[in-house]
Amino acid sequence: MTRKVLFFFSAVLGFINFANGQLPVLDDLNYLSSRDGLENAFQVFKGQKSATVAFLGGSITYAPGWRDSVSVSLQRRFPNTSFHFITAGIPSLGSLPHAFRLKQDVLDSGKVDLLFLEAAVNDEVNGTDSLVQLRALEGIIRNARLHQPKIDIVLMSFADPDKTKAYNEGRTPVSVANHELLAAYYGLPSINLAKAVRDRMQNKEFSWEEDFKDLHPSPFGQGIYARAIRKLLSLNFDPQKTTIPLASSHRKLSLPMNNGSFEKGHYVELTDATRSEAWILHKNWLPEDGLNTRKGFVNIPMLTAQKPGAILSLNFKGNAVGMAIVSGADAGKVIYTIDNGPERELDLYTKWSKSLHLPWYVLFDSNLKNGNHTLRLRISENKNGKSTGNACRIAHFLVN
Repeated sequence: MTRKVLFFFSAVLGFINFANGQLPVLDDLNYLSSRDGLENAFQVFKGQKSATVAFLGGSITYAPGWRDSVSVSLQRRFPNTSFHFITAGIPSLGSLPHAFRLKQDVLDSGKVDLLFLEAAVNDEVNGTDSLVQLRALEGIIRNARLHQPKIDIVLMSFADPDKTKAYNEGRTPVSVANHELLAAYYGLPSINLAKAVRDRMQNKEFSWEEDFKDLHPSPFGQGIYARAIRKLLSLNFDPQKTTIPLASSHRKLSLPMNNGSFEKGHYVELTDATRSEAWILHKNWLPEDGLNTRKGFVNIPMLTAQKPGAILSLNFKGNAVGMAIVSGADAGKVIYTIDNGPERELDLYTKWSKSLHLPWYVLFDSNLKNGNHTLRLRISENKNGKSTGNACRIAHFLVN
């Protein structure tokens, strides 16, 4: 009798949804891929007294929301384990910055058992070249696994209007495709939340304007993300549900998909550069113009110059070189050359620089022959028409 009543009410609810033009709610399973699973992390969480989980991403990872929900969920699922959570989300940063800051911001903290990685939104917003995305994402995966072979990694693609537009036009967004391509190649779990959000809006479960609000999601949107991520964890951490094979404790790293990946990406000390007197090395840089800053890019050492003609050089060993700067309203242009090659000019001003000292990562070259090289850089007399100056503020040199 009870089953008949439940069936009746389910049928009525289904009819009401149909009458309102709403199809049945879509299942998160449609957007999850477990692949080789999270068995190493599961064994640590289940059997050891302490564990470390890292969150590497941009502002959606930095802000309160899905990350907090996932952290609480892990603590409740494994109450006998003491968790250390590394919050390595920095607004505006995508895969290229993540590849070079991974060591300092995550791996140097010690053993990490589970890494959540997202970069699809900022890769789209920042206009990061597709090949650079692939090299950066693969570099993160390989760098993490080279340092810590047992680390498990989850790749996530979050939503934004451009991705919704692409799906509506029958295209897969490039940044999402790159996340999924590398997740599949390395057998990593992934979650395509960009498609999940688009499909659910098409299914009339909610709207962007009234519910999700922004690419920085409302609490409602954060809940959508958290629920899907918790679903993936349940699939991999519930022995009654998971069919994922046990991961080998001696996991072998695949050959690289792209030989130019930034798997040895790291920061190089500012003091390694030889510079003219026009450059000033600040121990704890703070802006003097009142513009906003980003966490991790203020109250840190910063190498700055504001006059055209200021010169520096950097000897390095590797196949790629760049720099992490803060680009404010007075950001200028630099002229650079590698190994006395042709001079090139690079504009450091961005469309966000007017109101913010934006962390901005630039590559001078990522196709060098692996070996010893010399970068020479000087501040150009030219500047962007919207800039108020010629400043160059370097937070880190980047070398792979």
